[in-house]
Amino acid sequence: MEHIHRSTSVPGNGEWAVEASGLVKLFGDNRAVDGVNLNVRAGTIYGVLGPNGAGKTTTIRMLATLLRPDAGSARIFGYDVGKDPTIVRQLIGVTGQYASVDESLSATENLIIFSRLLGLGRAESRRKAAELLEEFGLTEAAKRPLKNFSGGMRRRLDLAASLISQPPLIFLDEPTTGLDPRTRNQMWDTIRRLVKMGSTVLLTTQYLQEADELADRIAVIDQGRVVAEGTADELKSSVGTSSLQLMIQHAEDIQKARQTVEQVLKVQSSVSPEGGKITAPMADADRVTDLLIALRAAGIPLAELSVQKPTLDEVFLTITGHGVKEDASTASDESKQVQEVRG
Repeated sequence: MEHIHRSTSVPGNGEWAVEASGLVKLFGDNRAVDGVNLNVRAGTIYGVLGPNGAGKTTTIRMLATLLRPDAGSARIFGYDVGKDPTIVRQLIGVTGQYASVDESLSATENLIIFSRLLGLGRAESRRKAAELLEEFGLTEAAKRPLKNFSGGMRRRLDLAASLISQPPLIFLDEPTTGLDPRTRNQMWDTIRRLVKMGSTVLLTTQYLQEADELADRIAVIDQGRVVAEGTADELKSSVGTSSLQLMIQHAEDIQKARQTVEQVLKVQSSVSPEGGKITAPMADADRVTDLLIALRAAGIPLAELSVQKPTLDEVFLTITGHGVKEDASTASDESKQVQEVRG
């Protein structure tokens, strides 16, 4: 809806929404965040990708002024999170805390209360609540008590509540964890719309597909450090070239086709165990045209042709030596420690 985020212009440094340098956070002997650098351009979606316990949430909390860094610095639209926390808090929205003051009250009533607490008038609060509930597909459930909301509905309401003040920078800490695929796709669409309307989004995730789908740039974080950073394509290219996959129509042409592939592309190829599919690294895309011409000249018809880029999972495995999804027991004590600090 056109009303949401109509006031996203900000004073100070408008080019960079986030500039973090050497952020460190210690919990006892554990360096939960160990020198993190992040630069998030305004008007983009920036993904921080990593397993449980990597330091993602702690980094967000420092940027949002909820935790004080033990070392390093961070600026939000040019304002220092340590020196100007009050201004920074006016520029950001943070999800991850339940958007309710009373489980027995309806979604509309809770949003109105939040709006009044932020200084909106009675009529404006009611209009803002209705607007946000419509934007997040919650209008039909607007009068239902929050205790009857599903997990996906609660997550969407959390995001709606964080937008009451129309912040130009929104922190989303694992916004779709635990949601079913349909609800996750709805959240993705909403996040994209927020950026189209002028916001900047920094989201943490342990879902490779989520980072791939949403993020303009991605920081891969592991054991409290940024171990790689770039666009999804840049990260994929960093661990190897794309592969060309050819499905040969007639089995008797396989060997001749493979010889042609290796001669034209000047690479080693492989044939799938079941036969019929040839896979070869594709370092030079221009040679693919030459290969197709050569195969046609040799009278070898193709059933299918595709180019497969490395996946983000392969990127993470190559860089860190393990996958993004770790056993729950290795999730570190980060969340417990954050709770201890808050408590």
